[in-house]
Formats: sequence, structure tokens, C-alpha cells
Amino acid sequence: MARLLVPMSMLSLLNIGAVFGFFYAWVCSTMWGLDATDPRVAITAMQAMNASVRNPVFFPAFFLTPVMLMLTAFVAIHQERTRSAALFAAGAAVYFIGAFLVTVLINVPMNEALATVPVPTDRADAAQIWKDYSAPWQIWNTTRTLVSGLALILTGLAIHALKPETT
Repeated sequence: MARLLVPMSMLSLLNIGAVFGFFYAWVCSTMWGLDATDPRVAITAMQAMNASVRNPVFFPAFFLTPVMLMLTAFVAIHQERTRSAALFAAGAAVYFIGAFLVTVLINVPMNEALATVPVPTDRADAAQIWKDYSAPWQIWNTTRTLVSGLALILTGLAIHALKPETT
């Protein structure tokens, strides 16, 4: 088990970094771009992106990140690396509660509701639908981005704590 800690730590870092980067891209480019376009295009594009995100590339980062972090904490605790174990576990809990659950309980239902909306031909009607969707969706996406960033920091601190102390 001693040889597992460093590779598992790196996989944990990679997973949480991928999730943070995914949410961050929505914050700083994707939604701003959609907000700046014709709302009929924004609705259609968001419906397509939401339908495409459920794929085998996204699955490991989003769904397995808390599992990987907890498994890494488990290995760390068995190697008496209690500080690292606590930080990996904290990262898993923070991510699970503030990003995973927010996604499953808030963002996904919003996406599923938008998926059922026929795109109006009238620009004003589309603009109202997009405004009602985009603003709250972005608030919750920013929340899960910040939380994922905190989990990323905790993971980095856990890895840093693995470093042997020098005297």
C-alpha cells in the first residue's frame, strides 16, 4: 500500500483539477459568450452542451473525484499520514457537498427543465427564457466553481503535507 499513496495523490489532484477547470471555463467564457449571443442560439447551444456532457470522458472527473479523494485519504491514514488524510477527506467532503450535490440537485434539474423548452421563434420570448435560466444557473455554477477550487487547494495541501520534514 505504501507505493499507492503518491500515484493516488496525483490522480486525486488530476481529477479535482479537471472538475475545477470544467466549472471555471463555464464561469469565465462559455456563459458570457452565450449571454452575448442571440438568446435563441444560446438556448439551443446550452441544450446541446447539456446533452453532450454525459459522456465517458466527463464521468471519471465528476463522479469519481470524491471516491478517489476518499480512497487516497484511506491509504494516507493507513500510512500514518494523518494530516494528509484529513486534508484529502476534507477535499472530498467539500467537493461532494458544495459541487457534486449542487450539480445534481440544482444545475442538472435546471438543465433538464431547459431541455424541454421549445426554442421560441420570437427573440423577446427567447430572451426572457434565457434570462430566467442563465442568471440563477451562473450563480450556482460560480458556487460549485469556488467550492471545487477550495477542494483543489485542500488536495494540494494534502500532497504538500506528504513531503518529509527537513530539520
